[in-house]
Amino acid sequence: MKIKELLAAGTKELGLELTSKQIDAFMNYLDILQEWNQKMNLTAIDDSEEIVIKHFLDSLSSVSVMDLAGDEKMIDLGTGAGFPGIPLKIFYPKLDLTLLDSTKKKITFLKNLVRELNLKGIEFIHGRAEDYGQKSKYRGSYDVVIARAVAPLNILSEYAIPFLKPTGSFLAQKGAKVKEEVIEATRAIEVLGAEIYDVVSIDLPYSDAKRNLVIIDKVRETPLEYPRKAGTPNKEPISN
Repeated sequence: MKIKELLAAGTKELGLELTSKQIDAFMNYLDILQEWNQKMNLTAIDDSEEIVIKHFLDSLSSVSVMDLAGDEKMIDLGTGAGFPGIPLKIFYPKLDLTLLDSTKKKITFLKNLVRELNLKGIEFIHGRAEDYGQKSKYRGSYDVVIARAVAPLNILSEYAIPFLKPTGSFLAQKGAKVKEEVIEATRAIEVLGAEIYDVVSIDLPYSDAKRNLVIIDKVRETPLEYPRKAGTPNKEPISN
């Protein structure tokens, strides 16, 4: 199966449909990612089919269970090479998207990628989530926080929940061990002013990998002491 056909067929399996313009954007994304990946380590996955399945389709899989209007203010924490934020932006062009990563070279790549793909309405942050979650411009400002493969859920929740508006949702893409992570994160989520709304299992097309989307709704303000200073959530997670 050709790469374009793989992407189109995979998105249909997820209950989604891409326009020809969106498919072209993904193909350009693929080319740019592979070109830059030769110069710097952006992703361990470099095969075209694997990128389509494990990055593009995996990023889009969350859309099939997310109730989005498509114009939300969203921040992608630890975005790396742009996953899942950029695929979601391609699918929802009106998203007001912020991409945050602590590695400068990845932000440099993302700025070039966004320019090449002619995407608008994207802000880039080179920094730590713990620092920006305490800044008044960003704290309590987002409808949606999304993250993939960043940290265990009890740690990740402290990074993410402070960014949310009181009615916002945190969407964490997780693998097969989601039940254990949810149990370990229960108290942290409650302390941070949120509650688990649902855990949805997703079948990733053309893959045996187990994917789960944890949907966490913010229900009250996060206490001002969270997030704690950079490095602390990882060293001393909020425990049960």
